[in-house]
Amino acid sequence: MGKFLEMEKDSQTGFKQHSPYFLDNARLDGVYRKKSRPFCIPLEFSEQNLFPEIRQSAPAFFKNHGIKWHDGHNGKPSNHLCSSQVFCVNFLIPFADKPDALKMLLEPVYPEISTMLPVEDGIFVSFEWIGERNYLGEKIARNGKRTRGANFTSADAVVVFERNDTKRQIVLIEWKYTEAYGFSPLKIASSGTDRTEIYRHLFDLDDCPVNKEILPSFEDLFYEPFYQFMRQQFLANEMEKAHEMGADLVSVLHIAPSINTDFQKITSPGLKELGSSAIEVWKKLQINPNKFVSVTTEELFGIISKQNPPEIAPWMEYISKRYPWLSADS
Repeated sequence: MGKFLEMEKDSQTGFKQHSPYFLDNARLDGVYRKKSRPFCIPLEFSEQNLFPEIRQSAPAFFKNHGIKWHDGHNGKPSNHLCSSQVFCVNFLIPFADKPDALKMLLEPVYPEISTMLPVEDGIFVSFEWIGERNYLGEKIARNGKRTRGANFTSADAVVVFERNDTKRQIVLIEWKYTEAYGFSPLKIASSGTDRTEIYRHLFDLDDCPVNKEILPSFEDLFYEPFYQFMRQQFLANEMEKAHEMGADLVSVLHIAPSINTDFQKITSPGLKELGSSAIEVWKKLQINPNKFVSVTTEELFGIISKQNPPEIAPWMEYISKRYPWLSADS
């Protein structure tokens, strides 16, 4: 368990107890994985894990699109205050109906943005994107349906924009919070399935986005977070070839707290010689360096803080109080 996660458990417990954003009964300990925990909310109040303005709209949107909440209950989000998915939704969904503010947020990362475009339902940010087709050849349930947010490679969020050169670009967002990974290989699933056989056909393609000349072996990618990076990059590559949503380009944006140094460990023994951090290694493994961009959560919050658009003032106050490390150096 990472040091940053332990720090955030204490911080989020204090936020729950002392901020004005919770009902009194929601300040009680919540049960998570069969144990009562101070850094969780009682299950019946788990929607209060969300920014107040989205406590009805976000669960309704997830329900309408069959999106799974990670560790959610009865259509509500996780009651764990350190949920990465909850943080992602809290941070991004207020921009879903504010394309100008969303452009302000992303333009320093993608200076070629001309106009933000809607993703679905007329909104400009969506979540748990798995692509319009089963591009990766992942196993589909007996009912023939794929589930966003469960059992398939899903981008935590997705945005679309038109560029200054009139090309259309999709950005798949991989969002991290308190994650820390161990050194266990994921090549063989608990079911006995060899995962390399699921994705090998994508690795063997001539246009594979991974630089095979410097990668010691395909199996070296089957350690987190490289296993996630690989699947996200495969998904982006296949979506681009299919021109999903009319896109000319599809890339991956990785967002993680710089304060969470636990995440940066190089967990794959075969990749240790390629860099000093997981992000550095993955950037080095890209055929096209423009297809993977990494930005810290602190940098992203700093971008919008400097602009300070009035339409998101309540969100700014909430986010800065709930995640105070975001603006600690500003």
